[in-house]
Amino acid sequence: MIPHRIYNDEPPADRVASLSSRQQQLLHCLYSLHHNGWVRQRQRHLEQIVGSTDPWVVPFVVQLVGEYVLEILVVIRDGLRDPATPGSPANLAYGRFLVDNLARTQRRVVSYWNCNYRFAYASFAGYPGCTVLDLLLSAAFDRAGRRWPRLAPSSSAVDAYC
Repeated sequence: MIPHRIYNDEPPADRVASLSSRQQQLLHCLYSLHHNGWVRQRQRHLEQIVGSTDPWVVPFVVQLVGEYVLEILVVIRDGLRDPATPGSPANLAYGRFLVDNLARTQRRVVSYWNCNYRFAYASFAGYPGCTVLDLLLSAAFDRAGRRWPRLAPSSSAVDAYC
């Protein structure tokens, strides 16, 4: 279980610097879920953890895939390191987590695209969240050993979806 949002102020930089690298990573995980996404505080913390394959980081990154802030999706898309390559550390870490948790994230990504970005990205396939989902679906497939159901609309089904 991870928090949906946190509301605490960030600790001072000198306090963060005194933490071990693992403690700092956990702090970045928590603050990537800060309630005020428009300040870009969440994005700044996400940038510190997105390349990690530590099992406690993965749920925080996947949680943000289903968020509405486009810049966060771009950070994830650009920061994930090879989750679609079978056997890679990211493939194993994300695949393991996604086998149990991907359906909800898929629905959230599609919903935010439909509500907020449909006019900027007429095709779901061009939306950065779709690219991230494809990477995650590949990792889930490799881990589960079976094709993962795609809950997102295909480009031909976009009009039928709405």
